[in-house]
Amino acid sequence: MDKVDNQLLAALRADARASHSTLAATLGLSRATVRARIDKMVARGDIVGFSVVTQADVQRDPVRGLMMIGIEGRGTEKIMRSLQGMPEMRAVHSTNGRWDVIVEIGTETLDAFDAVLFRIRRLDGVVASETSLLLSTRLSV
Repeated sequence: MDKVDNQLLAALRADARASHSTLAATLGLSRATVRARIDKMVARGDIVGFSVVTQADVQRDPVRGLMMIGIEGRGTEKIMRSLQGMPEMRAVHSTNGRWDVIVEIGTETLDAFDAVLFRIRRLDGVVASETSLLLSTRLSV
């Protein structure tokens, strides 16, 4: 993938429904070039699908955040299973570095968010955590 492909992907991320003509005008390319590049990226597997983001998707979780979790010993798998069972979890990631697990949390209210943090911190084996609220989203893929 080159610079033009990356620009095309960025435009598609912003509006996956944009027509080839609109994308061509935005990027200063011909409509045929846009179509050929998209077809090539799909064939190579660079693009595996197109999606729609609805208003409900955006408003689903008015309060969102990331929680980094430090775990003592070998309890990571058990804690990850507990986290995956919590309905407020949007994603559970294993990672490297200072933190063992990073979770994406979504709730309706700050009180509900605080209750989730409290539950996670009480899990046996959780020794440290750090949480950041997500204030706004500039790019979502």
